[in-house]
Amino acid sequence: MNGPEILFYIPILGGLPVTETLVNSWLVMALLVLLSLWLTHGMRKRGISKKQVVVETGVKMLYQLVEDTMGADKLYFAPYIGTLFLFVLFSNLLGLFTLRSPTADLNTTAAFALIHFGLVQVFSIKANGLKNRVKGFVEPVPVVLPLNIVGEFSTPIAVALRLFGNMASGIVVTSLLYQALTWLSDLVFGGLTSFPIFAVGIPAVLSIYFDLFTGCMQAFIISMLCMVFVEMAMD
Repeated sequence: MNGPEILFYIPILGGLPVTETLVNSWLVMALLVLLSLWLTHGMRKRGISKKQVVVETGVKMLYQLVEDTMGADKLYFAPYIGTLFLFVLFSNLLGLFTLRSPTADLNTTAAFALIHFGLVQVFSIKANGLKNRVKGFVEPVPVVLPLNIVGEFSTPIAVALRLFGNMASGIVVTSLLYQALTWLSDLVFGGLTSFPIFAVGIPAVLSIYFDLFTGCMQAFIISMLCMVFVEMAMD
């Protein structure tokens, strides 16, 4: 398995590489913008369409999830959580269309980790004050200060590695299986056809599992982890 392919260079600062990850991230953002414009077009208070019913139901479910997880006083996180979920979900599903998922690149998941780390620090200080935030690192006893500091940084790193590992492993397993089945086809039917007969079907089924089921689960998990860790930091 190779890393994201460099597609082209932007001719500034000696040439900035633009990889598959960046292009596919732009694609996901464009799809989300277009989808948002289509779903919100023609909304009204009376005589609403089926499309509007679906959108309103989804928004209600999102706000209910945030309320149940973080509390009614933190509903202002709902737009961010919804955006995070949709971006990760659409990124994960790109594999179904033979495109490399941006979340299979550690750079993308590391960016999520940095945002998560910033949210925890900013809203913890905002809710409890800087003094209490610093004091929390030496509780319950001062000797645990190094462990608390390590734990503070390890949490977002673990979140980043979890998402990256799950999505990248799907690419690795599918690629290895396809290569093995192609080799087996050449071994059995090498004299008759060069078409990889055994490689038809099975890799596609695995791709559906990793990209669809695992992709949806990971989008939900990272959204839940973000809500839980921010809520814990604020209380």
